[in-house]
Amino acid sequence: MDFALPWPTSQGEWLAWSSALCTVLLGLLFFLAPSLAFRALRLQVKPEKAAAIAEGRGRMSGFYLGVGLCCILLAQPLIYMALGFSWLFTAFGRLLSMMSDGANTPFNWVSIVVELVLAALPLAFAFGFLP
Repeated sequence: MDFALPWPTSQGEWLAWSSALCTVLLGLLFFLAPSLAFRALRLQVKPEKAAAIAEGRGRMSGFYLGVGLCCILLAQPLIYMALGFSWLFTAFGRLLSMMSDGANTPFNWVSIVVELVLAALPLAFAFGFLP
């Protein structure tokens, strides 16, 4: 069995693939430069809690890279659906925090819009809304 990288063939698949690529790039940022990624997200790691960097490299980059690369390498609608629902729940968690934790900031509004776009692209493809 030969392995070939499945290249997107339709507009909808290109949009879903773009969301997966953004996810992989975020995963690489957390994997290779977690301090920079935390700064970009306005998070601060305490010097005495260096294990927080391991969370960025391990847990955060692991999910981003795993799901994003599976989408790119396998190009299956159900995997794109998993990516879309992951971003959708990320946006829902942010919205919940904005409502209950007092995190109603311009940064969170921009982030929620980006997360909803990254969720909508693969979900629209997986559910057949985009050709």
